[in-house]
This record gives sequence, C-alpha cells and structure tokens, in this order.
Amino acid sequence: MQASFTQCPDVRNNMKLIGSITSPYVRKVRIVMAEKKLDYHLILEDVWAADTTMADANPLGKVPCLVMEGGEAVFDSRVIVEYLDTLSPVGKLIPASGRERAEVKTWEALADGVLDSLVLARLEASWSGRAQGERSQAWIDRQMKKVHDCLRAMSTGLSDKPFCSGVHFSLSDVAVGCALGYLDFRFASLDWRAQYSNLARLQDKLIARQSFIDTHAS
Repeated sequence: MQASFTQCPDVRNNMKLIGSITSPYVRKVRIVMAEKKLDYHLILEDVWAADTTMADANPLGKVPCLVMEGGEAVFDSRVIVEYLDTLSPVGKLIPASGRERAEVKTWEALADGVLDSLVLARLEASWSGRAQGERSQAWIDRQMKKVHDCLRAMSTGLSDKPFCSGVHFSLSDVAVGCALGYLDFRFASLDWRAQYSNLARLQDKLIARQSFIDTHAS
C-alpha cells in the first residue's frame, strides 16, 4: 500500500513507514504526514504474527517505525512526528520553543497516555495468550480509571478554546483525535461523548479533516 502526495520534495520520496492500519500510534504519524504533505510508502506489518520481522527495523518490535532513505530507522510515534514536523514548513504542528511547545507536547503525552491504558486494558481482556482465569479485572479497571481521568482533564482544558492548544490546529489535536478515534474503534460501548462534551465537539471537527478521513480504520 502506498500513500503519496505530489508536493513532496525529492529527498523524502523514499521514506517508508512500517505500521498497521488499526494502530492509533501509526495513525498519528500518518495524519502528520498528510497534514505536512509528505510522501512515503506504507509497509503493513503485524507485530503479533509468528513470522514478524519487525525487530529487524525496530528492536522494540513495535510500530510505527520510520525508515529513511539511507536505511536509518526512527521509532516511537512522538519521536517520528517531531522529526517530520521539521521536514516541511507546510502545516507547522509543533511550536519551536517555550511554553507553547511544552503545552503541545503535554497534550500529546496525555493523549498517548490514554492510548497506552486502552491498549493495556484491551490486551488484558482479549489477548489469546492468556487464559480466562488469568485475566485481572482489577488491572482493567485501573487502566480505565486513568483513561477517564485523562479525558476529564482534556475536556476541562478545552472549555474555552476551539482547539487543544488555542485557536490553531496542532499536534495536540492530532494526538487527541487519534485517542478518541481509538475509543470509538475498540471501545464503542463506552459513551465518552456524553460525559465529555468538549472533546466530542472537538472530535466532530477533526473527523471532517481529510487527513482523519483518509486514515480512518474500519
């Protein structure tokens, strides 16, 4: 599968993104690439498959992993998106310095924290490598409490702003939008919109953006 944008400068044409369509961390990188108008090849990889070769590119065995023209690998979605934002002046997503930068990165940390807890809760409930009697509901409840604590904090932070970090779309919104999208995708029974109306209002704007439409997992 290939995602490409013709505006991309030459040196970035050979970037490869190893990932999964359903991974919210990969989606964050794909949305940033779309917003930045960067060209890349998407290589699908199932890190849970017995024959996965993910460790060849990323010894952590995780996606996303960005492989650059010379074969160098960059991994962890936060590192990748920060690097990508430097490649083009189009759609600047992270402030260069100061409190504004810290605010954007804090929003990203909150959103990624939600995803971390959701993934842990889902694995505890459904991972085939664990028998039913080995699953811990207390562990799942602990992770979901973290999710709700973060959603509450994010919704409060949005009370007087159109976007997470002010009046402009930024990486804050990309990260939060991916977390909320994963909630809808994997935790459809959780009615977060009713509890966190400010987040629901933001998500309605985000899912109308082409970058979110093109990376929606179904």
